[in-house]
Amino acid sequence: MWGKVVSSGGEAISPPSNSRGGVAVFFGTYTPRLDDKGRLFLPAKFRDDLADGLVVTRGQERCLYVWSAAEFNNLTERLRQAPVTNKNARDYVRMLFAGASDETPDKQGRITVAPMLREYASLAKDCIVIGAMNRVEIWDASSWQSYSDQQEQAFADLSEEVFPGVI
Repeated sequence: MWGKVVSSGGEAISPPSNSRGGVAVFFGTYTPRLDDKGRLFLPAKFRDDLADGLVVTRGQERCLYVWSAAEFNNLTERLRQAPVTNKNARDYVRMLFAGASDETPDKQGRITVAPMLREYASLAKDCIVIGAMNRVEIWDASSWQSYSDQQEQAFADLSEEVFPGVI
């Protein structure tokens, strides 16, 4: 279907980017390196969806989450709905926002990862960047390998339990 020419001299249909119906969908595994200044090249496939700005936050399992500005705004609005009287909600919001860093990729597609976030995720040189549907995750390479090895069987076992009838 890509590149199909419309009748009556219409224009060709372009191949889709990572956006699906206007919503960014991130997938794949990439192996960029962190430079001495704490900069990381974003995978080329992710750059268009993150070009207008992004927010890097702590993630679970000691990785970093990278949210597009639009997705982070959506997340913020959902978190605003949590009652401030709920201690778990307050704790989560504090940890998420206290460690957040807004960034704009440079012309080469690099972002600077704040020192506090590099320390949190134990990032050195070798990193793994994965697409995780509505966000990107940045992992220390050895941490990702260990996590991935541990989760492989659970992934196979849980597909029907987590997503009944979907997969």
